[in-house]
Amino acid sequence: MDFKKIEYKRCDLVKPSGRIDGSNAPQLEEELNALTEAGRYKIVIDMTEVNFMSSAGWWVLIRTQKKCKRYKRGEVVLACVDEKIRSSLDLVGMGSYFRIFDDITAAVGNF
Repeated sequence: MDFKKIEYKRCDLVKPSGRIDGSNAPQLEEELNALTEAGRYKIVIDMTEVNFMSSAGWWVLIRTQKKCKRYKRGEVVLACVDEKIRSSLDLVGMGSYFRIFDDITAAVGNF
């Protein structure tokens, strides 16, 4: 899994690509922790190039969401989620835990 980070004035965009599973979820968590430790709590995850998301990847996003929402500092939002990934998220009852946007502009503009 590769990813890019872009810092905007009001939020940060993280764009992972490929599979997010148990082998590389810790790498994603390190990057997201670096953002929250720097006081950046408004995060957009661009899922355009993500073709698989395991439970390990979801747990990384859930933990980050909890940090960001604590004290109402911000939140993690998802953009451009593949329909298969979105349906699996709904299947496990987590569809309402993240706000999901159809495009990056709307997700970034949300903040």
